[in-house]
Amino acid sequence: MNEPTRRVAVRGPGTRAVRRAPGRPAITALDEQDVVGDLLIRSLVRAQLVLGLRLAAVFGCLIGGLPLLFAVAPSTRRVEVLGVALPWLVLGGLVYPALLAGGWLYVRLAERNERDFVDLVERS
Repeated sequence: MNEPTRRVAVRGPGTRAVRRAPGRPAITALDEQDVVGDLLIRSLVRAQLVLGLRLAAVFGCLIGGLPLLFAVAPSTRRVEVLGVALPWLVLGGLVYPALLAGGWLYVRLAERNERDFVDLVERS
C-alpha cells in the first residue's frame, strides 16, 4: 500500500561555466571584481578625488586669501560693521557659512558623480 518514497539526486548543469545575465556586463564586472570592474571603480574614486581637491583648492584660496587681503590692504582693517572690525567679522563669522555652503556643494556634486557612474554601469 504505502510504498517508500524514492529518493532522487538533484544535480547542477553539466558545465562549470558561469552564466551571466544578458545585457549587463558592467554590473557583472563589478560583482566579479574583474579588470573592467576595477577600472570602473577607480574612475569613480578618481572623479570624487578630483572634485574634492578642486573644491579644497577654491575654498583654500578664498579663505586663505582673506588674511592676505587684510595684510595687503590695511584700510580694510579699520572698517567697522556694527562696531566689529571687518577682519573679525569676516574671519570669525562669515567663513563658517561659506564652509557649510562648500560642504553642501561638495555633497551635491559627489552625488551627481555617483548618479553618472550608475548610469554608465546600467547603460553598458
